[in-house]
Amino acid sequence: MGDENISSNDPTIIQTDVNAKNGQNKCPKCGATDISTDVKTGKLRCNFCRFEFDGEKLQGLEEDVSNLRGEVIASGAQNRDLGKDTIITLKCTSCGAEVVVDTNEATSARCHWCRNTLSINTQVPNGAVPDVILPFKLSKKDAEGKIREFVNARRFFANPTFKKEFTTENIMGVYFPYMIVDVNGHSHLFGKGEVETRRYTEKHGDHTETYYDADEYDVERDFDLEISGLTIESNVERLQRHTSDKTNNIINSIMPFDIENAVKWDANYIKGFTSEKRDTDINQIKPIVDAQTKDIARFAANDTIKKFDRGVRWTSESFDVRGRQWKSAYLPVWLYSYMQKKGSGTLLHYVAVNARTLETMGSVPINYPKLILFSIIIGILGIFTKIQFDFKYYWGFFIAGAIFYAVMYSKYRNNDARHTYERETKKTMKNLKANEQKTGHHHHVRNSRIEGANNTSITGAYKELDDK
Repeated sequence: MGDENISSNDPTIIQTDVNAKNGQNKCPKCGATDISTDVKTGKLRCNFCRFEFDGEKLQGLEEDVSNLRGEVIASGAQNRDLGKDTIITLKCTSCGAEVVVDTNEATSARCHWCRNTLSINTQVPNGAVPDVILPFKLSKKDAEGKIREFVNARRFFANPTFKKEFTTENIMGVYFPYMIVDVNGHSHLFGKGEVETRRYTEKHGDHTETYYDADEYDVERDFDLEISGLTIESNVERLQRHTSDKTNNIINSIMPFDIENAVKWDANYIKGFTSEKRDTDINQIKPIVDAQTKDIARFAANDTIKKFDRGVRWTSESFDVRGRQWKSAYLPVWLYSYMQKKGSGTLLHYVAVNARTLETMGSVPINYPKLILFSIIIGILGIFTKIQFDFKYYWGFFIAGAIFYAVMYSKYRNNDARHTYERETKKTMKNLKANEQKTGHHHHVRNSRIEGANNTSITGAYKELDDK
């Protein structure tokens, strides 16, 4: 898979901060400079005259993915130049004072004389200013309710120290950095598929065995695919899914965002919120995009192979990229965090709320002695039923105890929670060519699926990145 069809020429850079000016941002109605986000509407609001207005839509990028050719990069997504000075001096247009802003730490500051807010709206080389921003649209109160509901549903086996210390007062609104990618490509898949023709049982001693008959086919799918808004975290820490001291997968799992409503970067949107700066470049994220693009294509093909009820084993997969477009973004999250001491180390738990959709996911510290005790009690019930009732299947209680532990652990920790990009990313399939040819028949097989079925598999791109 890869970029065989992408031109070897340099990428096209689209300047997205045209006409942007650093300094004071004023209300278009009254000229006041005290502007913030109204989280109920997602609009900017003048805190003086109460006028609300929308941010400017980003211009210059290709909106029709089918027209993409080559590599197109919005200027805010360019590689960072960490050798450049990112200390910027702003001149206050109200009183004339000069205010210094370190863009490694912030993109706005108050004038120390007249208290007006001055903002960085032009792009700086350290990745602190994205191309677009998606405003908060759900209030902190809304987020507090979702987080409290999530935690309350897990109080029984929650760590007692956590229950005592839990409070929604420390919830923060955070803008996390992401890269948004559109892809125009062509997919070709070839493999084997099977269709069940008969299912039957045979008795062997005191038990029965299920067998299957199936027709085997050569299966080929060839199609164009347009992928819109594939979203990838662009902060190194967030990309580390399998760290032992953080539950980073929680933040990934609350995607997708309604990125079609993102607006051109305006520093007014981040007032009252914190933010993380992008610290990765396209070349670091590209292997993840390549792998996820291939996964999206594989799942898109699943809608065309439903007749193969025993699955498909793809033996050859390719995805040729005709065009690809990158832009950087800030996306909004309400975040609760809790630092749990574990022996000589710590584990940072998160409960995160998508500040556009209220999608909520989290990790809650577990009271392991209590959970283990209840799991053992379920197992002891097996011994009791054997003694009292000579219950033939008493061993099922031991299995039930282990299953109970696994289910509760998953409910509290959500280690496997993630954004199912392969299903949720917007995509359009065109020019489908489908070929199928029967090649054989299998009789009396035990497996309900074709051996090596991979049509619902994903590549595990994040784990590969983490292990490097």
